[in-house]
Amino acid sequence: MGKGIAITGMGIISAIGNNLEETYTSLIEENTGISKVKKIDTVHKDSILVGEISATNQELAQHLDLSVDNNYTRTALLGAYAAKQAINNAGITNINMYRTGLISASSVGGMDMTEKYYYRYLEDKSVQKYIEAHPIGDSTHKIAQYIGIQQSMITSISTACSSGANAIMLGARLIKSGKLDRVIVGGADCLSKFTINGFKTLMILSDGHNTPFDANRKGLNLGEAAAFLVLESDEVIKKSKKKILGYVRGYGNANDAFHQTASSENGNGATLAMKKAIQVAKLKHNEIDYINAHGTATENNDLSEGRAIIRVFGENNIPDFSSTKPYTGHTLAAAGAIEAVFAVFALQNNVVFPSLNHNTPMNELDCIPQTSLKKKEIRNVLSNSLGFGGNCTAIIFSKEP
Repeated sequence: MGKGIAITGMGIISAIGNNLEETYTSLIEENTGISKVKKIDTVHKDSILVGEISATNQELAQHLDLSVDNNYTRTALLGAYAAKQAINNAGITNINMYRTGLISASSVGGMDMTEKYYYRYLEDKSVQKYIEAHPIGDSTHKIAQYIGIQQSMITSISTACSSGANAIMLGARLIKSGKLDRVIVGGADCLSKFTINGFKTLMILSDGHNTPFDANRKGLNLGEAAAFLVLESDEVIKKSKKKILGYVRGYGNANDAFHQTASSENGNGATLAMKKAIQVAKLKHNEIDYINAHGTATENNDLSEGRAIIRVFGENNIPDFSSTKPYTGHTLAAAGAIEAVFAVFALQNNVVFPSLNHNTPMNELDCIPQTSLKKKEIRNVLSNSLGFGGNCTAIIFSKEP
C-alpha cells in the first residue's frame, strides 16, 4: 500500500456511551441505547424510537469549559467532545508539532439551533449568533479551534450517511500523498426535529427497535453521535514510537447515481466501493474477517447492501457480518466514524459484534448476519457507509499496514 496510515487515537460519544470504555462495554453486553424521545419536543415522540445521548447541551458545554453564552450547536459540542477525547487518547500534547489537519463530517450541522431561534431572528439580535452557527463549516471550525489546530487544512464533508467514512478516506489520502503528517478525522450529528420530520416523510422510520437484515424490518431509528480518529504517518510514528491501534488499509467510494435517496436494487455503488477498497488494501476476498454493514433496517438498504455483499464475496464465501445500528440508531454523518471505532474494537479484541433484534431471515437473500457475540481471530474489518444519492464508501481497517 505504500505509506501506512496508522490510527493512534479515538474518541466517541453516542447513545451507548460517553467514552471508549463505556461504548465497548455496551457493545459486548448487548446494551442498546434506543429509547423513546426525551429531549426533543416533536409531535412524533410517541410514535418513534431514537438513540439519544443523555448529556444536555449545558452539561456538554460545562465539560468542555465553555462560557455560558457560547454559540456552539449540539453538533459542535458533540464533535469537540469526541475530538478532544481522541487527541488525549493519542497522547498528543502539541497538536501543531506536525502538519495536522481536521476533516469533519456532518449532515445536520446547526439545525437544532436554527429550529429553536429562527422565528426570532429578525427581531432579536441576541439570537443571531445561533443562526450564524447553522452551516456545517461552523461546527468544523469550532472543533478545530477547540482542539487547537492553527495553520493547516480544515474542511468539512457532507455526503449524507457516507460522510464520516469519506472524512476518514480523505484524511488517509492526504497522509498517503504527503500533504499532511497527521489528520483528525470523523464526524458529528445531533438529533433535530428537521431530520425526524424528513425521515418520517420518507416513511422509513420504525415505531419499534430497528431490525437489520430481518424479513420483517420496518425502518430505522435515528440517533446522534460523534467520533473522531487520529491518523498519523509512518514518519510521525517512527519519531513518537507511540502505540498503534490499527491501520486504515483500504478505501473505495462509488456512486450508483440511481435515486435521490434509494440505493440501486442490486447495490451497484456498494459493490464498486467494496471492490475498490479490497483492491487498494491489496487483500484477497477471503482475508476480510468481518463486515460492519451499513444495515439501516430499511427495506431498500438491506436488500441492496445484501445483494452487493453477495456480488463481491459470492454466496458461499460471505464473511461474518452484522449491523451495529440497533445499538446506536442511524447517526447519519457520524455513522461511518462511530463504526470505524467499532471496527478497531473488533480488531483489538478479536470479536464480531451481533446484529441485535434479528429473528427472521430475508427471503431474497441467502445470508444471515451474526446474531450473537462471536470470538475469532480478526485481522481485517470492512466497514460500509452507504449514503443518500447513492454515495457509497467502504473502508478496510487492519492490524497490519
